[in-house]
This record gives sequence, structure tokens and C-alpha cells, in this order.
Amino acid sequence: MIQITAQMRVLVAVEPQDFRKGIDGLSRVCREVLRRDPFSGCLFVFRNRRATALKILAYDGQGFWCCQKRLSQGRFGHYPRESEGRMKGLLAHELQLLLWNGDPAAGRVAPLWKKVSG
Repeated sequence: MIQITAQMRVLVAVEPQDFRKGIDGLSRVCREVLRRDPFSGCLFVFRNRRATALKILAYDGQGFWCCQKRLSQGRFGHYPRESEGRMKGLLAHELQLLLWNGDPAAGRVAPLWKKVSG
């Protein structure tokens, strides 16, 4: 089971991906497109072209987890735009908002007292 903690680094791939890709295909995207190590322990978030589904790829020290959320209605309207580069970092609470189809940029939470190193 994937447990999202405040210390986890969350990286969102801005460009849509072909969701026929499984763990191997998405880890290749991590290495070749995002220039990140898929074994790093980061959570990598991807969306499909129609913005109706998200996939999360994570390595837990023993193997990979690949989770998918597909909306029964509508689209993910607040996903990062292509003008922001190839990837965007999110905080754990921003990922939770994104998964609930909310706007991570508009989420109102208390400021961090101390920056958590990833």
C-alpha cells in the first residue's frame, strides 16, 4: 500500500502519457523524459491525454507500485500546464487535492514552519 507522507517527494509529469504503458514504460519516462531515477523513492504522477485518469508510480525498496485513478465523470481540470516545463514538484497535501480533482495551487493550508528536505 502506498502511504503518502509529508516528507515524500512528489513529481508530476506535465506531458500526457499513453496509459497502455505499465511499470516498465513509465519508469522509462522517468529516466529519459524527466531525467529522474525511478528507484529514488519519489512518487511520479502521470495523466492520460484526455485528462480523465492519473497514474502514480512509486518504488518502495522491494518493488514498484503503480496505482491508477480514473474519474467516472469529468476531467482533471487543475493539472499542471505544459508551459511549466516537463515536470512540477508538489507537496503531499497538494497531491491529495489533485487526486480529489481539486486545485493544488489554490489549496489553503498553514505555511511550512521548516522546509522539509527530500
